[in-house]
Amino acid sequence: MPLLADVIVDVPTLQTNQPYSYLVPEKYRHFLKVGMRVIVPFGRGSRKVQGFVVAVKDNAEFSGDLKQIDSLMDSKPVLNDELIELGQKMAYLTFSFRIKCYQTMLPAVMKARYTKTIHLIDEVEEAVLFDLFNGKNEMSWEEAEKKDALDTILQLEKEEKVEITYEVNDRTTVKKVRMVSPLFSFEQLEEEKEALPSNASKQKLLLSLLQAINETDAKAIAELKAEGVSTTQINAGEQKGWLKIFEKEIKRDPFKDITFDETSHLSLTPDQTHAFKEINEAIQKDKHQVYLLKGVTGSGKTEVYLQTISEVIDKKEGALMLVPEIALTPQMVERFKGRFGSQVAVLHSGLSDGEKYDEWRKIEQEEARVVVGARSSIFAPLKSIGLIIIDEEHETTYKQEEFPKYHARDIAIMRGQYHNCPVILGSATPSLESRARATKGVYTLLELTSRANKASMPPVEVVDMTDEAKEGNASSFSAALKQKLEDRLKKQEQSVLLLNRRGYSSFVLCRDCGYVLECPNCDISQTLHMDSKTMKCHYCGHEEGIPRTCPKCQSSSIRYYGTGTQKVEEELKELIPEARIIRMDVDTTRKKGAHQKLFKKFEEKKADILLGTQMIAKGLDFPNVTLVGVINADTSLGLPDFRSSEKTFQLLTQVSGRSGRGEKPGEVVVQSFNPDHYAIQLAKRHDYDSFYKKEMQLRHLSEYSPYFFLIKLSVSHTNEMTAAKKINEFIQFLKPALSDQAIILGPTPKSIARTHNRYHFQTLIKYKREEHLIERCHELLMTTQKEQAKGLFISIDYQPMDFI
Repeated sequence: MPLLADVIVDVPTLQTNQPYSYLVPEKYRHFLKVGMRVIVPFGRGSRKVQGFVVAVKDNAEFSGDLKQIDSLMDSKPVLNDELIELGQKMAYLTFSFRIKCYQTMLPAVMKARYTKTIHLIDEVEEAVLFDLFNGKNEMSWEEAEKKDALDTILQLEKEEKVEITYEVNDRTTVKKVRMVSPLFSFEQLEEEKEALPSNASKQKLLLSLLQAINETDAKAIAELKAEGVSTTQINAGEQKGWLKIFEKEIKRDPFKDITFDETSHLSLTPDQTHAFKEINEAIQKDKHQVYLLKGVTGSGKTEVYLQTISEVIDKKEGALMLVPEIALTPQMVERFKGRFGSQVAVLHSGLSDGEKYDEWRKIEQEEARVVVGARSSIFAPLKSIGLIIIDEEHETTYKQEEFPKYHARDIAIMRGQYHNCPVILGSATPSLESRARATKGVYTLLELTSRANKASMPPVEVVDMTDEAKEGNASSFSAALKQKLEDRLKKQEQSVLLLNRRGYSSFVLCRDCGYVLECPNCDISQTLHMDSKTMKCHYCGHEEGIPRTCPKCQSSSIRYYGTGTQKVEEELKELIPEARIIRMDVDTTRKKGAHQKLFKKFEEKKADILLGTQMIAKGLDFPNVTLVGVINADTSLGLPDFRSSEKTFQLLTQVSGRSGRGEKPGEVVVQSFNPDHYAIQLAKRHDYDSFYKKEMQLRHLSEYSPYFFLIKLSVSHTNEMTAAKKINEFIQFLKPALSDQAIILGPTPKSIARTHNRYHFQTLIKYKREEHLIERCHELLMTTQKEQAKGLFISIDYQPMDFI
């Protein structure tokens, strides 16, 4: 009976969500599983492509002519059944292709170019050792393929006689240490020592060190060298048969140099106890339920997370904990490692590829039950999940802006349904969409209304910067903020300053002719970076020197305008020279471990002021911080985005929550040119409920989410007219699937009409119920494949977060 495999193939010029059927060769019949990657022939000629096996089935009735699988890329499935099913749902929801979804789920090491090496780890028959391995203890996967011996290798792996490792870019992703073990007994080594001439002191030392190793044990070559033995002497010892040199795998631990203080459960407040009991009931009953945990900043949401995860671990199940961005990870890791020790695996972009690979394998091999990480951690290969937590669920960074454009919250709920486990969405300022679902009863609302340490919320003073300007203060700092910063220095307390952008200055402008230095590839001004003495485009990465004269009129009246973190830092140093300042933005945190070092320095009170961009606004807990200053509160209010007020309110509330978290009372100063705006005034009062009511009224009037669903259609091309023409064609294609209730806005050029030398147009479709729209959008994706191969780019974004 022929065995067939359904394969999703990777053909860049002709993507499809339809699997193709292939015959499974007899030699792979007992090894091929769903979730493995294979090489298959595709189309005419000898073209070979990669693919994922999504189904394997016996088909006695099939009598057609099918191509067969060429070879296997993996010895085991790289995706389990759950993730294969999830990829299908995800592709449909995000208007993507299944192949892209599956590739997104894999760690970087599995997506890069790599070779696989087969290592002997146990004794095998002589015929296998000499005919297959040529008498060596390892061989490449390609060699096994050439010898048509993959079936033998897979059988040996099943019997745990070989191990298969991945090697990327000639760098072994499995970290290995060269080891030495003695081949002679203690007495035999003693005889060898006595036979040596008296001047062979180094060889005698080597023999003595070998005698100190148990016959069944081994020692790292690095340790022998530290004792005074050279590589030459060790190699000579191998030739004489005294010792064996081999490699041993060592898993990389990104936190090996950090000691985590063990912590135990804290006593819960009545609000925390109620939340814990509700969630724990769902955990014990294996019941899927989405909880919106709305707690004011400092209310102890993390302690609720930790204690619910503890219940999950007791059930021998796993937990996923997502944080919005890298800045949150060091403190979050500290709390989780302190509570759960080696059971915690960490996945985020600050780790090297090798470290990520080892953490991923820790999860896959069930050595870790708790996963802490950023957005892509939602795909961690936990086999039995008992709880999923999305901390700061309102954060827009949970939405991926490249294909596939998934939202981690949606994926969390899908995985929660599959595993019949609760999902917690935590925030002090939930997104309007989540809060509206809680109102409708789709989510269960749990509230923490006061701070865990009984401290009151910090008072907020809003300073009108137009008044400061009238009084002749052209500085970035109001008199009130300067006075409070100086006061904190005297008291030896710390301050946090938030600035809503990075770089030294927003743009370069000529005062004589008005010329602004723009990026040659994008319709946007370049940003001055004083640390690298360059102008940079934050969109395409273009970089050039700082102009001394105007490139247009050659005038020397060229000046730098705007406010960036570097410029504010210099201004602050002039204003308060005695202050020790840490600047934290994308530029100062590029190096690996930079976040950890800067936070540690601030925590140890080696700095008075932490100045940073949005990465310092959320989740950080420093008890000695008693002042928070927001330098430019209204930066995001002027953006062409219907969520701009919501984002401003959330940011101000989050950053205000960094103040007064310890025993000392805190306060907040918010500087604004628009102080009467309702988002600023309600953030001043820490009044989320009033903001929610006000913003929901405005969304209802303007017909936006959460009252309407949104789909954004974007088109780009190197030719402006082609892009404009095509987006109009696509709108006409979609119109027959829309009722009169749907609203089409556009098409219009994007706010930044050109980036990377491509012209961008977009249109927004607002709707409540359109049963044919989703299918029509998928149809559009499929019918435009050939055009996309010729340089046209089309993107369909469900519930978009970015409109600029």
